Amino acid sequence: MKPGRQSKSFLYRNGLSLVFFTLFLVTLSAQALTGWNKHNQDLKDDNQPEIGIGTYLQSGHFISATFENFESEFLQMALYVLLTVSLRQIGSAESKSLDESEEVDREPSPGPDAPWAVRRGGWILKIYQHSLSIAFGILFFASWGLHLYGSWQNHNVEQSARSLPTDTVLGYLGQSEFWFETFQNWQSEFLSVFAIVFLTIYLRQKGSPESKPVDAPDMETGK
Repeated sequence: MKPGRQSKSFLYRNGLSLVFFTLFLVTLSAQALTGWNKHNQDLKDDNQPEIGIGTYLQSGHFISATFENFESEFLQMALYVLLTVSLRQIGSAESKSLDESEEVDREPSPGPDAPWAVRRGGWILKIYQHSLSIAFGILFFASWGLHLYGSWQNHNVEQSARSLPTDTVLGYLGQSEFWFETFQNWQSEFLSVFAIVFLTIYLRQKGSPESKPVDAPDMETGK
C-alpha cells in the first residue's frame, strides 16, 4: 500500500463504491414497495387476494422485474470488457490507443505486490487473466435464468387469475412476452455504451477518470 493511503478515512478511500451501493439499496427498496403496491392493485382488479410484502419479494413479479434489469447490465459490462480488448474508437476516452502499447496489455509479472493468482502462475493465472469477463458472464447467465423463472411464474399467475391454462417454462420461452422484456432492456444498454464511447470524443467532464483532459484534442484516443 502506498505511503499516506492509510491516513485517508475509510469513507474517502471507498466513497465511490459505497455511494453506488447505497443508491442501489435505496432504489431496490423503492422498487419493491412500489412494485408490491402495483402488483396488489393488479390482483385486486382480477378479484384475487392481496399479498404481503414478504410474499411479494418471492413472487415472479418482483424476481422478473429485478433480474430483467440485472441481466442487461451484466451483459453490457461483459461485452464492454471483452470488446474493448481488441476494438478501437478514434478520439474516445473509452478506447485504447490506436497505435501505442497499453499497460493493460503487458504480461503479468509475479512481483511481491502482485495478486496471489499472479504469483501462483499456471492455470490459476490463466483464469485470473480473464476473471473479470468470466465473472460478468456468470452474473449475466444467472440473472437471465432468474429473469426467465420470475417472468414465467408471473405469467402463470396471470393466466390462473384469468382462468386460462398455464405454460411450461419451455412453452413460455417460445412466446414473445419474455423476449420482449429481454430485448427492451438489452437495446437500452447497448445505446448507453455507444453514447459514452461516442460522446467522450467531443465532450469533457473535468476531474472525471471517464473523460479526457478538458484541453485534449478531440481525436486524441484514450484518457
